Amino acid sequence: MIFLVIGHSVVDKIIDKRGTSTKPGGIFYSVISLLSQLEKEDRLFLCSAFDKSSEKLFEDYYQLVDKKFISEVETIPRVELVINGYGERKERYSQISQNLSVPIESLRQFDGILINMISGYDISFEQLKQIRKNFNGLIYLDVHTLSRGIDKNLLRNFRKIENFREWASCINILQANESELLTLSVHNDERLIVEELLSSQIEQIIITRAEKGATVFFRKAGVTKSINKEAIKVNLVNKVGCGDVFGAVYFYNYVKNKNLFLALEQANLFAGISATYTDTNEFLNLKIDANKYISKK
Repeated sequence: MIFLVIGHSVVDKIIDKRGTSTKPGGIFYSVISLLSQLEKEDRLFLCSAFDKSSEKLFEDYYQLVDKKFISEVETIPRVELVINGYGERKERYSQISQNLSVPIESLRQFDGILINMISGYDISFEQLKQIRKNFNGLIYLDVHTLSRGIDKNLLRNFRKIENFREWASCINILQANESELLTLSVHNDERLIVEELLSSQIEQIIITRAEKGATVFFRKAGVTKSINKEAIKVNLVNKVGCGDVFGAVYFYNYVKNKNLFLALEQANLFAGISATYTDTNEFLNLKIDANKYISKK
């Protein structure tokens, strides 16, 4: 099968209890997670961008995918992430990039498209409409930083997304965490938001809940159903990229098998494993570490 991932590559400056570090971020986590799932016959294309000053952060990982749709730009997004022991992280950008150039004319070759709104400016709504118009397969959207506005100091704070139902009408599966979900509707009640979005063309809504696991909502015979999966028990040391890992693993397994239960189980497992990592190179071991976890159960 052939997959396309769309999203900004970002330079992360992470500030947490261990100190300050600079790491590859953004769509990097989706890419490295999908690579852990691919079988020999699969191909992965990436639509993203890089700049000369940050290329070395990503090159060892991006050489493992088809780079036909990766473009060189003057500068890619840079973000300062302040990670506390609880609640949402604080995000301040020092650079914001333009929308990515999406290969609209080449979309029909793909079996699934994962769009991760890493910066919130990865693609525009007009681009999403063109993607939907030219692609009949499954489109997975992680709302991510589309849920955050930007102030004069480049701080990213949650705000209601205007006309999100229009975005929803172009996708099959939506992923959001509990805070992001509240930005998708005028409602502030989870159930009301889910019902509203499922009345559009969305087939599944996935709410990730950090250490509490994840829930998938869907409709069967006109009735809203849900499946909840608790998070695996691990020594949590990392909160960056876990949602991206979850989304990429869920996306791959659902496109491949059309089995919601299997996709949720795998996504929960791999996201949990990623929460134990302190170095980005460890993500190359995702599949090995997941198999070790399973063998110990």
